[in-house]
Amino acid sequence: MDRQREHQANERTFLAWLRTSISLIGFGFAIARFGLFLQEFQSDNGSAELSAANSQLLGLGLVISGIAIIVLAGWRYNQVFHQIERGSYRPDRWTIWVLTALITLLGILSIPLLLGQRSASPATSMSHPVPKKQVP
Repeated sequence: MDRQREHQANERTFLAWLRTSISLIGFGFAIARFGLFLQEFQSDNGSAELSAANSQLLGLGLVISGIAIIVLAGWRYNQVFHQIERGSYRPDRWTIWVLTALITLLGILSIPLLLGQRSASPATSMSHPVPKKQVP
């Protein structure tokens, strides 16, 4: 009975990793598509193209991270499965630290993207002033 619970806990953990990876892939896809939207919406603004490129790179990084987490989750599930069967389960802190570093890095890389979009809006209105009407 205890071994059955351990295997079920292992499966729940795998499913949590799977949900996380699907979320990362979804966020990455949305961020990359938002970059394309920015590029179309503000095609005459040079900073929008930079912002769109950054959005696409960040989105791609999130999608690749999500895929890597799926692979890591499958590997970890098999490793824990065999450890439960042998009665020699050992927690793996290395995996936790790698994932923490990866997600932290992606979060840090998204900060300039967010700050760049906010600062681009006022600069856009200042760089293209509306011409005054001339009185004849």
